[in-house]
Amino acid sequence: MCILNSNEEDCIKAFDQLLDIMSKLRSEDGCPWDKEQTHESLKPYMLEEAYEVLESIDMGDTEGLKEELGDFMLQSVFHAQIAAETGDFTMEDVLNTINAKLIRRHPHVFGDVEIETAEEQKIHWETLKQKKEGKKSVIEGVPVSAPALLRAYRVQQKAATVGFDWNEISPVWDKVHEELDELKLEIDRENRDSIEEEFGDFLFAIVNLGRFIKVNPEDALRRAIDKFSSRFRKVEQQIAESGKDIRQSTLEEMDVIWNRIKEEENA
Repeated sequence: MCILNSNEEDCIKAFDQLLDIMSKLRSEDGCPWDKEQTHESLKPYMLEEAYEVLESIDMGDTEGLKEELGDFMLQSVFHAQIAAETGDFTMEDVLNTINAKLIRRHPHVFGDVEIETAEEQKIHWETLKQKKEGKKSVIEGVPVSAPALLRAYRVQQKAATVGFDWNEISPVWDKVHEELDELKLEIDRENRDSIEEEFGDFLFAIVNLGRFIKVNPEDALRRAIDKFSSRFRKVEQQIAESGKDIRQSTLEEMDVIWNRIKEEENA
């Protein structure tokens, strides 16, 4: 079966149609914009579509998620079409590669290895990648271009699979306080280079705390930004409704409105 509750034949037919459409768009009689795209020029769109998928998930918008997953899939098809034209690889190669990788990385499902927990699977996964896929370090595989919070989170996860991790949260808290104290010290010294370094160390420690309490820092910060943005817009609206310009409002006036909005939301 292609996908649960889907007809396999219809699913394959729909995917083939997507490939045909992409091929037509890139053909001599196709779309001028699509024809001039390259792997490099498409990079921003891949990233944009990934974030739009995340936004749909955060909003619980299943209809939007359906559309955004299609847009994201299109990017993969687009890159595969470009690669096929240059003779590098085809979509069939892409699919065969991921199929083989999934089977190889799940021997407890497709083989005779016994793995009982998700944590055991993560450790097995990283060990397998390093031994059988030529990884020189357990922390390889995290894109350098990934958002810094997400990159820190994944690097810490990977390091933890070989035991480079604390067994309890107490030393994690100690590290957070230690890094905060070092940051305060460098701020007092007004050492700009050291301030940036210590601030980075502090953020890294906070990410590690998030990992211990099972909070993805990227997701948490997105929610915090959304919450702040929503409240700030309400502050702007209420000040405008009072006939004032927010630029002429004092911090104290804005704080009063902010706290009132916060209390109403928490009521």
